[in-house]
Amino acid sequence: MSVIPSTPEESAHSGAAPLWRKIIFRFGSALFVLWGTISVTFLVLSILPGDRATILLNITSGQVIERTPEELAPINALYGFDKPIGKQYLYYFWQLLHANLGSSFELQRPVAHIIAEQLLPTFTLAIAALLLAWMIAIPWTLLTAGRNRRLGALGAAVETVMAGLPQYWIGILLLIVFAIDLRWFPVVGGAGLLGTVLPAVTLAIPLAGFIGHTLRDEFERSMQEPFVLSARARGMSLAGVRFRHVLRHALIPAITLSGWAIGNLLSGAVLVEAVFARPGLGNVLVNAVSNKDFALVSGIVILISFLYIVINLMVDLVYLLVDPRLRGRS
Repeated sequence: MSVIPSTPEESAHSGAAPLWRKIIFRFGSALFVLWGTISVTFLVLSILPGDRATILLNITSGQVIERTPEELAPINALYGFDKPIGKQYLYYFWQLLHANLGSSFELQRPVAHIIAEQLLPTFTLAIAALLLAWMIAIPWTLLTAGRNRRLGALGAAVETVMAGLPQYWIGILLLIVFAIDLRWFPVVGGAGLLGTVLPAVTLAIPLAGFIGHTLRDEFERSMQEPFVLSARARGMSLAGVRFRHVLRHALIPAITLSGWAIGNLLSGAVLVEAVFARPGLGNVLVNAVSNKDFALVSGIVILISFLYIVINLMVDLVYLLVDPRLRGRS
């Protein structure tokens, strides 16, 4: 019995269908996760203690007092607080579909405008932390991975400790040492280059531990591949093989962490910005939570979730397109 090989056109056609199915599945999964995030955010904010109409009146008047039903009725009718929770959810979701995040109770401004003003400092901090994490992880991996067992164990232990450090603890420690004691950096409110260093280091240290752990596993696995012996047989030095060949192979799986990392950094930046009193979404979110500014809280949470989902979706799709091994898998 003979086997007739498929032509390149047939192979491309047979591989296209699974690829498109995977892409459609990724998009569908991303939309489902986004819908779930929106729904959970709405429900959690809706069941929090405190009457929203009372909070809104107290914020606008500057007086924290009990309100009569006659005072609350117009506010409830205006914002739909008196409607069943299901109708409130449908109205809320409909507004989101039209890119309307509502208005801040406290600031009396559209939520979209507030977020647009504060997004750049937060995004800049996240990108700076991501680059710094890679700058820490790559040299550390080259120094300790694929050598002797003791050095590898030391490298893995350091990465585990780094990954487990709480960001708020790192931030407070860096503030005390480098801002208060040594006075090398501003204590609070710095938005320039110096003001970005300590927050970026705070975010980068745990992330460098995660990236370094992934890099180490792939690096040591790649050191056992036949191409290492082949390169050495051609006269290439061990350092050249490690840097030019092994590291390149180890970087591919680690790069897929970047999508998760950026989303994680955006959410982590919220806490770090509050610790360093730095401009950005962090301070805005903390104030919004303390003042029960539901529209602003939900807008920031949904934005961070949206960016996290979109970035991870893009990384998944790029990895799916560039890695031939994933295309033919059913």
